[in-house]
Amino acid sequence: MRTVLGDVPAEQFGVCDAHDHLFFGSPRLPGEELRSASAARAELVAFRAQGGAGVVQWTPYGLGRRAADLPPLSRETGVHVVTATGLHQAVHYTEDTLGALRGRLAEVFVTELTEGIGTSGVRAGLIKVAGGFHALDAHAVWTMRAAAEAHHATAAPIAVHLELGTGALDVLDLLCGELGVPPERVVLGHLNRSPDFAVHRQAARSGCYLAFDGPSRAHHATDWRMPDAVRALAEAGHGDRLLLGGDTTTAAARSVNGGAGMPYLLRRVRPRLALELGEELVRRILVDNPGRAFAVAWPDRVVPWPS
Repeated sequence: MRTVLGDVPAEQFGVCDAHDHLFFGSPRLPGEELRSASAARAELVAFRAQGGAGVVQWTPYGLGRRAADLPPLSRETGVHVVTATGLHQAVHYTEDTLGALRGRLAEVFVTELTEGIGTSGVRAGLIKVAGGFHALDAHAVWTMRAAAEAHHATAAPIAVHLELGTGALDVLDLLCGELGVPPERVVLGHLNRSPDFAVHRQAARSGCYLAFDGPSRAHHATDWRMPDAVRALAEAGHGDRLLLGGDTTTAAARSVNGGAGMPYLLRRVRPRLALELGEELVRRILVDNPGRAFAVAWPDRVVPWPS
């Protein structure tokens, strides 16, 4: 796995929060930016105290990743951190930002995966993109095409924000059908926000990974369905494709500010699921599955991007 401190064997990554954010900022969430390094450190310390060992940060290009701050945080807390390249929905960016990426988006992704993010020297370990509500608009198709190109050049996994948990099958049709990305290299996020068990099973049959990441104040009505959804998938034989994450996107949601934060995943979600699934399956969901989902056999040589 490509962490901010370098590549480590997947088996050393340990108990994993497969979708979260240490730093994040968007014009859609004014005043709630995750900018504090001390708060990020406190969250990692609290997560580690609950037995956590690794965090996958899905914050993509242009949304305040603060890549240079991630290595010292990882060293100081003893928690492995994987960070992302990629691009979120268009609403999170200015037209100038998006315009500057036209014609070179895949190149940016490949560079951040293989050389580093900006001048930080920190290399991303995954590509994060996003769909829309029950559909894929032109921006989503553009970013997913670039993500597929970058995947084919590097073998990096692609993690997908599903808006309110919808559009999973459209994403798989595009990425895995049309664009040839192996399903086992795709992680679908936010399945808990749309508890459609039939769609979950269809997506799981493709071989992709399904992330159940929350809790969420905005989508609390679906939180109580999550254990049933996870159990249904496990009973259908898809326990090896399940991931769990916290997805802390606002300052108020951090445990240091009175929210659930990163520790909640292990403090409350883990024992709740253990009652439904048993301790051993939950251990595999938190340790073995993310080890496979985010592990990469990085190529010795990346073909130079066409100029």
